[in-house]
This record gives sequence, structure tokens and C-alpha cells, in this order.
Amino acid sequence: MRALASPRLLWDWGTAYDLFVSLEVLHQPAVFGVRGAWTAGVRARLPAGQREMLEQGQQLTGMPLHWIHSLPEPKDSLTALWSLGQVPAAERLPLLAICPETTRDTADLLRGVAAREAWGAVEREALREAFEVGESQPPSGEELETILGWWARAEEFGERYLDALRTYQQVFFAEEERRIAPALQEALARAQALAEQWELRELLEELSQGVRLTQLPEEAELVLAPSFWCTPLVVFGKADKDRALWLFGARPPDASLVPGEMVPEAMLRSLKALSDPTPLRILNYLSQEPHAPAKLARRLRLRAPTVTHHLKVLRLAGLVQLTVGQEKEERRYAARSDAIASTFASLERFLELGGGRHPENGNAHDSN
Repeated sequence: MRALASPRLLWDWGTAYDLFVSLEVLHQPAVFGVRGAWTAGVRARLPAGQREMLEQGQQLTGMPLHWIHSLPEPKDSLTALWSLGQVPAAERLPLLAICPETTRDTADLLRGVAAREAWGAVEREALREAFEVGESQPPSGEELETILGWWARAEEFGERYLDALRTYQQVFFAEEERRIAPALQEALARAQALAEQWELRELLEELSQGVRLTQLPEEAELVLAPSFWCTPLVVFGKADKDRALWLFGARPPDASLVPGEMVPEAMLRSLKALSDPTPLRILNYLSQEPHAPAKLARRLRLRAPTVTHHLKVLRLAGLVQLTVGQEKEERRYAARSDAIASTFASLERFLELGGGRHPENGNAHDSN
């Protein structure tokens, strides 16, 4: 990151982003504040073998933002599946998994395993060390062996993973992308309108629902794209070495990720967070002044992991602002008074309507 010049702002959109973000959410529902029982039900629609293939595929490819950004129009799920099908099976894993953030040493290691179709203790240890440098929670030993095992069988992975993606698109995502496409277009139009009025830091804080940067991305260009499924979080990545890419939340506050859900999801997350006395105590401190997690832990006489957990809950609810610097230690949290007021305004509207309006039948706009 740098403080001197703002990157040039670019825009992108397409349901192909949510094709892969949805898989991340379905396999890590707690990270995104989604009910695990519902995500398990969605995964259960797939045959067992393909369900396992997609789960392991998430360990290997994650969200391949760099590849999705390179797709041609209309950048939907069928475009993604067609484009991946044009690539030889053995090249699909490197195409998706090796991204601009991957170090040269790690890329060489993985490509070497694919070329030899074998791996050993040396490769396992080198990959473990690479993950420890780049990840806050590196894979387990079993997960490392799964990753290396598939790199040694890259052609088989490419065949089976594409087959599983096609099934997932047919049994679930094809219908889902028809539902979310209007919200993506509306969120993109709203963000572009705000960009004409606001400074870039202010725009990013609004679109990310509370992430304030002390320094802007160092890349020459910044691509912003809406995602229904990542809401309320923001997903950071790179399209290439000179182009950063952010996915920002596009799900309206009175809508739900779960189709047919009558209770507005954003309101429910906020009320759940406020129903616990510990987040309330934290929010009380943060309403007075910004705090770092370590300082909060000392003031509340709580363990640091406990405070971090509750801060994540408040962040998912959109009730706190997170200021991010170059180092993790520079993170500071503050209360978002407008978001807190919006929670109770949403509750009042919901009660006035008798809870009877379907959340996806009205015009929804983020008022934060």
C-alpha cells in the first residue's frame, strides 16, 4: 500500500464471481455469518463424489479472482464453465490456483510436483512453510497431503473438478444467478454513482461496510466488482501484478442469502450480536473511542481470542468500523453509529410491515 497517489478506478461485474464465492461460503459458512444447516442442505444436493471434489477444490483454488476477471462477456457461470472447458485438463489446476499473489518459489514447487506426478517429504515441508508465511491459519497435515496429491494428478483433478462445477451449476447456481443478477447490477450502478461524488477512501469504506484504509492499494489500478454472496465482507485479490481487485457486498440489507427467508438478514445479524452482553460491552467502549483488540482485551479483562471473536461478530453485523494499516497490529475498531441506528430503524420498519413482506419483492437500498 502507498499514501502518495490513488490507483485508477475500474469496474467489473458478472455472476461468475459469485459462482466461486458461493462455493467458499458453502464450505466456510461461519466466516460469512451464514447458517451451517442451510449450507449443508445446499451441498447435499450434489452426489457425494462431486461434493467431496468441490470441497477439496476449495482447498486448492479458493476464489480464482484473477482468472474470473479475465473471462469474456457476459462473465456468467456458463461463460466460466465453457472457458475452463477450452483449457486442457492438466492445465486447469495451475490456471486457477497459481495467482498473482503466489510466490515464484511456491509456483515452481507445485508445477514441479505436477510435472513429476509425485511428491515427498521435502515438498510437503516446503509447502507447509509457504503457507505459514502467507496464511494466518495454514492447512493441516492432511490438507497439505490432499493439495500435493491432486497436484501430482493435475489432469485427473482438471477433469473431475470441471465435472463437479458443471453439476453444481445445474442443480443450484443456474437458478441462483438469475435471482442475484439484478442486485449485482443495482449495486454496481449505485457504487459508480457514489464514485463520482466521493473520495476513494470514503467510497471503499462505504462499499466494504466499514473498512477504512490508512493507505490505498499500491497497484496502479483498482477493479471494483459487486458480489451478492460475500456480503457483508469484502474480498481482496489481484487481477494481475499491477491491478488490485476488490469484491464488495451487493446484497441489499433487507434481503437474505437464503431464498424465501422472511426476516432481513442484516437486521437479524445485528440483533444477534447485540443480544450478547460481551459484544455490547465492547461496542460501549468503541462508541467512546477507537481501540485495538489487545487494548480492548486488557480493559475488559478478557482473553484476546475472545475479544477477537466478538469483534468478528460485530464486523459481520456491520456495527463496527475497521481501520487497516500496513501491519496487522495497526488495526483499530470503532463503532458505526449510523449502522447501529439503521439496525433499529430496520426493526421498526419490519414490525410496521408485520414481517409479511417478502424481502426480495421490494426496492432495497443500503442506507448505511
